[in-house]
Amino acid sequence: MNRLPGSTYRLQFSDRHTFTDARALTGYLDRLGIGALYASPLLASGTGSNHGYDVVDPGVVSAERGGEDGLRALLATLHERGLTLLLDIVPNHVGVARPAENPWWWDVLTHGPASRWAGHFDVDWGAGPLLLPVLDADEAGALEKLTVSDGPAPELRYFEHRFPIAPGTGEGSAQEVHERQHYRLVSWRRGAAELTYRRFFDVSDLAAVRVEDEQVFADTHATVLRLLREHETIIGLRVDHPDGLSDPGGYLRRLRSEIGPWKWLLVEKILGVGEDLPASWPVDGSTGYEALREVCGVFVDPDGAGLLTQFAAEHTGEKRSAHAIEDDGRHLVVEQILVAEVRRIADAFRAGPGADAGLTGVDLTSVTAADLHDAVAEFLCGFPVYRSYLTPEIAEGRDAADVAVAVARTRRPELGPVLTGLYRGLVGDPGSEYATRLQQTSGMVTAKGVEDTAFYRYNRLVALNEVGGDPARFGVSVAEFHAGLAHREAGRSRTMTTLSTHDTKRSEDVRARLAVLAERPADWADRVRRWSVRHPLPDRSLELLAWQSLVGAWPIPADRLAGYLGKASKEAKLVTSHVDAVADVDAAIADWPAAVLADTELVEEIEAFVAGIAGPGRSNSLGQKLLQIAGPGVPDVYQGTELFEYSLVDPDNRRPVDFGVRDRLLERIDAGWQPPVDAEGAAKLLVTAAAARLRRYRPELFTGYGPVPVQGAAAEHAVAFSRGGGALVAVATRLPERLDRRGGWGDTTLPLPGGFTDWHDMIANRPVGSAAPRLGELLARYPVALLVRPA
Repeated sequence: MNRLPGSTYRLQFSDRHTFTDARALTGYLDRLGIGALYASPLLASGTGSNHGYDVVDPGVVSAERGGEDGLRALLATLHERGLTLLLDIVPNHVGVARPAENPWWWDVLTHGPASRWAGHFDVDWGAGPLLLPVLDADEAGALEKLTVSDGPAPELRYFEHRFPIAPGTGEGSAQEVHERQHYRLVSWRRGAAELTYRRFFDVSDLAAVRVEDEQVFADTHATVLRLLREHETIIGLRVDHPDGLSDPGGYLRRLRSEIGPWKWLLVEKILGVGEDLPASWPVDGSTGYEALREVCGVFVDPDGAGLLTQFAAEHTGEKRSAHAIEDDGRHLVVEQILVAEVRRIADAFRAGPGADAGLTGVDLTSVTAADLHDAVAEFLCGFPVYRSYLTPEIAEGRDAADVAVAVARTRRPELGPVLTGLYRGLVGDPGSEYATRLQQTSGMVTAKGVEDTAFYRYNRLVALNEVGGDPARFGVSVAEFHAGLAHREAGRSRTMTTLSTHDTKRSEDVRARLAVLAERPADWADRVRRWSVRHPLPDRSLELLAWQSLVGAWPIPADRLAGYLGKASKEAKLVTSHVDAVADVDAAIADWPAAVLADTELVEEIEAFVAGIAGPGRSNSLGQKLLQIAGPGVPDVYQGTELFEYSLVDPDNRRPVDFGVRDRLLERIDAGWQPPVDAEGAAKLLVTAAAARLRRYRPELFTGYGPVPVQGAAAEHAVAFSRGGGALVAVATRLPERLDRRGGWGDTTLPLPGGFTDWHDMIANRPVGSAAPRLGELLARYPVALLVRPA
């Protein structure tokens, strides 16, 4: 089996960060100790895309990023440095925002069901022309603005939008031409309820492809698989959003057969607490959100839960649980956003398993369309995890379906018989179109209802509101932390771990700083009460989020915070939304950051408060980074986060990174500099480099796992583990604010494995000549230590 990299470094490629730019960074990454560059999708995507997940031509490497020649040059440079490449791929969908950029979609719009690419997309051709929700809300008025372009290949135009005209249909007015096409341009408002093609979540600009079809798989993967076979430097693949596929397990088995058993294969799969990847998936692991929850959670003080919960209820006027708010979010999604998907599932049930009363126990002739629709919606909302994986061959995740139907029956008992029929149709005929679409859609409901709704509404401590997290669980105990890491080492040691990604709601360092609020809940509540009177927002829940975001990312300019709050308020969907924007509310939210930052007296108070939590926050940041990199799995470093990096959700976390600063700081560290733990962030770079280099050059130290118990009165303030048969020990400070209040470590010691005394701290770069060092001495310079015995 191929040797895995000791760590990866995620880079976001775009027309502003190309393969040439990445080649210039390889020397820095090499010196940092990174083993592999982890690249965002590199196939041709929409013009100007800053993420690459909107692939428009799977057969071509992105010209904006440097083309295939540029990629080959990058691979050659990586190879010279002894580095490898992990490639991100997108099997679920393609970008169709600009139809002319996507040759498959353009041909489908031109020729309809007769197009050679028609079967590549998941389109309900029986529902009539393909609906494209691109017009203004006033659909009739918008249609009057259609034009036909001049030239040898005339096109239908709606402002900057361009659409093809089928052969022989171009005569007459633009409106007459439009009526003859295989598509219909409709108001963007009709997409939620009437869309006739499957998409990525609720993003109509991303059309799903039927990768379960042999030809579609071949066409979408030909270039990626060729690159993988031609270049040994490409160590493996990261698969985006497998839950959207009709049969993720079948797809992954096919992909594994194509790439062979030795390549690294990871999936972007969000796992619930206690959930594992399906056993039948031939993958090495996930992209690591479950590790993020454990590593970040162990730095949250559980004693802060009571006061912060009470304050959130007081401030919002609602005493509701996180799970109740998540349930609201799911129902909002099925009732307003994924209506077309729910309708299509109901139709598939009626035409499939529902037609067999012997299978389902339900006579559909006595069931109204409204009841069937509501039952499907309730069933989707009841899933405790993203989805089940039931197929005719493999029945994985049936327990999730069991829970879903039980929850749905409790909520809507009058629909009990129909819900039972839906359940029986799923487990009794898992290969049906109904079962497939139901399972594909349950993940969409959870993602949109929880991550993109509830996580912006339930704001008692937003450090917990992270992808893969559970805000209802106030942090992670030391025992749970150790159990999670031991489980990972035993079952998925080749998995990836992460702290920040391009999709996280806030960076690891924002979460680390906000964790300190759990150690001073009364002080925080008092300040937010006063600050909110001075500068209120249109929604009390949003106020909790806004003040935490402000201090978590401080200092942050008004435009960045305004952009974030605008997105957050629309995701919360309480006082405004993407679909039904409220102009006065949006204006008030947009103006709030500038008004706060113009209040000099308040800014002084905010600065003083942040100064008080910044030090403990940096301690948490260093602890998170060490435990992630030293722990089981392959750690990923998201671009720029080797320094303290206080970003919020995308696009804020995709801003350019100043690699020149990082390179110069690393040179100083390599010259012997021991940086202070301050705002410059070089201490985090030191921790990252020390641990990453050790992983790269002494991989034998990073096998096995065991907790190292701490002894003494302040034992709860340390978390430590050993690896490499006891030859390596990582220790980090937790709950530093309370530790300081109790007067420090006192006589607390760290008994090291085996009773050996010949240890060296790779971070502080000094010997540790004791078998049980006092933590007050061991952690005097830095709040973390990475101890190694000589080889």
